[in-house]
Amino acid sequence: MRKLYYTSNILLLFILVLLGSCKNNETKDKTVETKRKAIEYKKPKSVGFHFEKTKEWLKTNGTDSSKVSIAYAINRTDKANLPKMDSIIVPTDFSGDLPYYLPFPIHVSSLGDVPKVLIFSYPTQTFAAYENGELVYTGPTNMGRKKDQTPTGLFFTNWKAEKTTSTFNDEWDLKWNFNIENKLGVGFHQYELPGYPASHSCLRLLEKDAKYLYKWADEWILKDSENVKVKGTPVIVFGSYPFDAPKPWFALVNDPKALDISESEIESQVQPFLKNILDNQKVREANSAGTP
Repeated sequence: MRKLYYTSNILLLFILVLLGSCKNNETKDKTVETKRKAIEYKKPKSVGFHFEKTKEWLKTNGTDSSKVSIAYAINRTDKANLPKMDSIIVPTDFSGDLPYYLPFPIHVSSLGDVPKVLIFSYPTQTFAAYENGELVYTGPTNMGRKKDQTPTGLFFTNWKAEKTTSTFNDEWDLKWNFNIENKLGVGFHQYELPGYPASHSCLRLLEKDAKYLYKWADEWILKDSENVKVKGTPVIVFGSYPFDAPKPWFALVNDPKALDISESEIESQVQPFLKNILDNQKVREANSAGTP
């Protein structure tokens, strides 16, 4: 009887260990699946661009919010400034989702271990938000003008405010502002997009994009008034803008892939900062889990 008792207990223990192992493997599989899950964007039948007279195009298409939204992004502008342009660039086929009209790649495998990263391209005046290497959001930006260029490199989001006042001019109200460089006062926020780099070093966005990033990115966690405990979401700004040349997106008319940013280019821009980004993410995860 005692032998049977011990045999039964050993068998029960074996089954429990096996079930636990299966459950852990199942959890790991689900985690991998979650990390690899990509958004399915609709691809247009063809991607091509041409110039149109702005007033004529708006007469025909001005009430189509989907087309107008794509036109804003392609011309790096907004509702107030698009009508001021003599001519604009529009796609020959509007049936696709926005990512197919902007230059960032939809997948970047080298970012697979990075939960969140925001990347701004100075030459193309666009941004992209990635989660574990999958593009989750993209849009246009107007960055720093020639005399007040936006600094490039790695930054982290820190404090944010739904509305704040510019440090350059107290008459400028900045909506959905997220600071990335506290000493220089650089951040991304909503402000008018004239269709070229025009800011005093900040990264201007459409309001809908600024609002999305405001909610999407993480704030820093302060240890005290002088020290940062955990940095926010990594932000990479790269490249340079050809200030004395035609707008780079004009080249799309002759070559729809003229501005395309490859996976390998993103990898080369991120690689020098990857360890810093991952180390900070470990600190954030540890604090989120409540561990010291």
